[in-house]
Amino acid sequence: MTTTTPTTQRLYSLDALRGFDMFWIMGAEAIFHSMAEASPTPFWEAIAGQLTHPDWHGYTLYDNIFPLFLFLAGVATPYSVGRDLEKGTPRQQLLLRVIRRGLLLVLLGVIYNNGLVLKPLAEIRFPSVLGRIGLAYMFANIIYLYTKQMGQIIWFVALLIGYWLLLALNAAPGFPMGDMTMEGNFASYIDRLIVPGHLYKDIHDPEGLVSCIPAIGTALLGIYCGNLLKHGTMSGSRKALQMLIMGVVSLILAQAWNLVFPINKNLWTSSFVLQAGGVSLLLLSLFYYVIDVLGYRRWAFFFAIIGMNSILIYMSDGFIDWTFTAQALFTWLMQLFSEPYAAVVLATMVLLVKWGFLYFMYLKKVFLRV
Repeated sequence: MTTTTPTTQRLYSLDALRGFDMFWIMGAEAIFHSMAEASPTPFWEAIAGQLTHPDWHGYTLYDNIFPLFLFLAGVATPYSVGRDLEKGTPRQQLLLRVIRRGLLLVLLGVIYNNGLVLKPLAEIRFPSVLGRIGLAYMFANIIYLYTKQMGQIIWFVALLIGYWLLLALNAAPGFPMGDMTMEGNFASYIDRLIVPGHLYKDIHDPEGLVSCIPAIGTALLGIYCGNLLKHGTMSGSRKALQMLIMGVVSLILAQAWNLVFPINKNLWTSSFVLQAGGVSLLLLSLFYYVIDVLGYRRWAFFFAIIGMNSILIYMSDGFIDWTFTAQALFTWLMQLFSEPYAAVVLATMVLLVKWGFLYFMYLKKVFLRV
């Protein structure tokens, strides 16, 4: 027997999946990399390989962490902005709130990149993960506020096709039209011209301004799923199935588009939007079905604790030396293991110390909201 989560409630699966996403970058990937170094077998090396970004073209599961977070921000939109819109809050008021949130994330991203240190403008890196989320979230929510669902779908398609044509029909000076190298592609060239400060790789920034265009599509895909889950009249099982089918179709389209427009996280290519979106849809379908439809929640508590304070734990790395704390508390445990397995123990303890901090925040009901 299946049940549907009441549409007025926050999706528990949303916090759990967001926490599962953050789980990998708050320390889980370090555990597997350490394990691959300690025991360099094909099994551990294959996992470690999936937790490493490709140099340029290509895709690994680690590439999906960033777009999944942005996708989930879109899923939450009908439950936050949409809820207030239904209550009669003026669109202009919500617009100002969305812009404030977006710009605040941009500011937090600059702080994350550079710390609270005064630097010359040329030494400041302005593009960031949080900045990309902030800008894409902001524009996707503006589209949500002022268009119906069909309009949002049209925007999604137009953004992906438009970005493809932008890169396919242009290039940096001295490079052939449609060049997709790091130096020759048109998006990186425009970033070099207009983005202040310095770029992450000097000639290119993976969170550059131009590649925010297709990232808006990632957030819009999440908004579509949020609308489906909140307003759809189908049973929970049917909703999960629809997202599953959408995910498979998205992956097929991504592979087809990859033949002419390579999957590339650095450029957030349109094929990458579909690839990452397909995996995100499959994960949301699974988490929603197991947690909100079947009602199996206990196992997800570990991840939900992370998901409820994801921005806090992400920002904390710039201000708290978690490795120092873990070593101070668990050096005795590391001494029980010989090298190189002591490194695996340390990586595990760093993750658990971070989780313990988040659990304490949860008990005290302290959450960093943006």
